[in-house]
Amino acid sequence: MSITRPTVDDVVALAQSLHLHMSHEEAAEYHALMGGMFDMYDVIDELPNPMPAVTYPRTPGAKPAPADNPYNAWACKSEVKGAPEGKLAGKTVVLKDNVALAGVPMMNGSTTLEGFVPSADATIVTRMLDAGATILGKATCEHFCLSGGSHTSDPAPVHNPRKMGYSAGGSSSGSAALVAAGEVDMAIGGDQGGSIRIPASYCGIYGMKPTHGLVPYTGVMPIENTIDHTGPMTATVADNALLLEVIAGADGLDPRQYAPQTAPYTEALSKGAKGLKIGMLKEGFELPNMQPGVADKVRAGAQMLADEGASVSEVSLPEHLIALAAWNPITLEGFTAQMMHGNGMGFNWKGQYDVGLLDAHATWREKADDLSQTLKICMLVGQWGLSHYRGRYYAKSRNVAIQAKAAYDALFGQYDLLLMPTLPCVATKLPEKDAPLEEIIMRAFEMTNATSPFDVTGHPAMSVPCGLSDGLPVGLMLVGRDYAEATIYQAAAAFEALGDWTKF
Repeated sequence: MSITRPTVDDVVALAQSLHLHMSHEEAAEYHALMGGMFDMYDVIDELPNPMPAVTYPRTPGAKPAPADNPYNAWACKSEVKGAPEGKLAGKTVVLKDNVALAGVPMMNGSTTLEGFVPSADATIVTRMLDAGATILGKATCEHFCLSGGSHTSDPAPVHNPRKMGYSAGGSSSGSAALVAAGEVDMAIGGDQGGSIRIPASYCGIYGMKPTHGLVPYTGVMPIENTIDHTGPMTATVADNALLLEVIAGADGLDPRQYAPQTAPYTEALSKGAKGLKIGMLKEGFELPNMQPGVADKVRAGAQMLADEGASVSEVSLPEHLIALAAWNPITLEGFTAQMMHGNGMGFNWKGQYDVGLLDAHATWREKADDLSQTLKICMLVGQWGLSHYRGRYYAKSRNVAIQAKAAYDALFGQYDLLLMPTLPCVATKLPEKDAPLEEIIMRAFEMTNATSPFDVTGHPAMSVPCGLSDGLPVGLMLVGRDYAEATIYQAAAAFEALGDWTKF
């Protein structure tokens, strides 16, 4: 099959789009010389698109009836049974609906992607199935993952199982809700600004954002390569550590991975808190919307770890605020360039591309008015930074992020872990359908200041439920040096062993 060649008039129009002044005659000369280059496009067009083989049978997937989906947390139900034996044998898993499961529809929370069906499994899917897991389907997520609330998903908001009418958090909203409701043992979430830890905190489960690059992102729809993370969400620390053991490690297909260091995470669960040096990050308690009840529960949790033999003391790191500031240009400009202009995949990285996803997502331009309000405001700010300032603030933010990461790393020379509230608040009420734009945006981003710095630096961070405030879960966040997930699990397991967190 031959690809379409431009006409001379097309070349003139192309030149104009590239800010070139080219006469029709000059364009004709270029046109005559372009054919040989396009011949190589024909060669690529005729080749098969190499993708991993699909090895486990599965049902096509269908949206459950409302009675079987009370929290709107299921995007679709399917069943894929993995190997008969393995670390995850007997465990049920749900995937955030930005994770490719071959033959099963993927919407990533947006009607603009409706109808897309991946042709291959994500690397983490294959690893879980090889380890004996049973995948039960896809969990609802927020509109292209651009919200920390659970009110921006198509077709309907996700409810918190602990209190109907309240947010489950986002963007891995359905993943958290289904684990909290006991409908699955484990879930996969994604985290670019807190999207594993936010819903984990709101719903009272354990959510780990691993070190950037520890878990391969291959087959997960990207947002921005430098902050893309995927990881486990579970009802227990042991399940969380077990799932990370299965999905962590290089796959040779994801350039986000740079010599990732894996560990037998489950072996850390019985070590206890004694001897751990933990720094309570002062800046983590000083967000403008910090609720006193949340701060009190987290401080009480820190004291409980101290009572178990950990050394806990307050520490300050002004660079924490630098990482927080840097997250905005990196996310807004980076996502606009990669996910929107780059049709979901972007350019300039040696990874495995999902060509079908690129084709399907490119049609967003024809349905742009259907994008969520949260996506629109992010695109507007990101495009202004790209077009008016040439992306210089993205570039500068990546530079200052290096400085901030170095400051954290120096602090990890003195402390094993940092501790702070996962979020400044507990779950809020879901906005009504006719809520004003201001409320929709506020409820989507009011909590991200707490979690986003560690997406910029890439350090591992986990939300651990530590009590209730106003009857809703509070999350305590543990942060470690790169690849110190085992140390985080050590502390989290010691805390979990102290009893029922809802009574703390």
